[in-house]
Amino acid sequence: MKKLIIITLGCVLGALFLACNTSNKLGAHYTYETECMGSELDGSYTLKAWGVGRNIVDAREQARKNAVKDVIFKGISKGKEGCEIKPILFEVNAYDKHRDYFNKFFADHGAFEKFVNYKDKRAGSSAKTRQRTDAEVKYGVIVRVKRAELREKLIQDNILKP
Repeated sequence: MKKLIIITLGCVLGALFLACNTSNKLGAHYTYETECMGSELDGSYTLKAWGVGRNIVDAREQARKNAVKDVIFKGISKGKEGCEIKPILFEVNAYDKHRDYFNKFFADHGAFEKFVNYKDKRAGSSAKTRQRTDAEVKYGVIVRVKRAELREKLIQDNILKP
């Protein structure tokens, strides 16, 4: 009977140890949500966005797309106080309703590139790798999204009603 209790207790403690240990893996303490770092007087916002790709180039490109997507569809609630950004499109399922338009818009070298650029080129300020595996790289970039111009483009293309 003592052996059974000791084995059961050992199994329970082992399971608890494994469950607690999984949260300490690399990347577990980071959030990969787009954050607002500041706003400019021209209607643009400085954001820190994250992307995942096969290599750094792909991850950076995906981060730029994610920044624009978040500004259009989700809005930005993380970051500096007073720097919250409401989404441009409040329409439910807007991406699905205009799928053809947004697939072209967010294609490689698509129209989205006109509305996002890297904030600055100082050493160490534009990006940091946070996690890397054999299959993927997660990369953060600091970009400026031209929200006012983006909104005008969506109005011009009849996606957003003025």
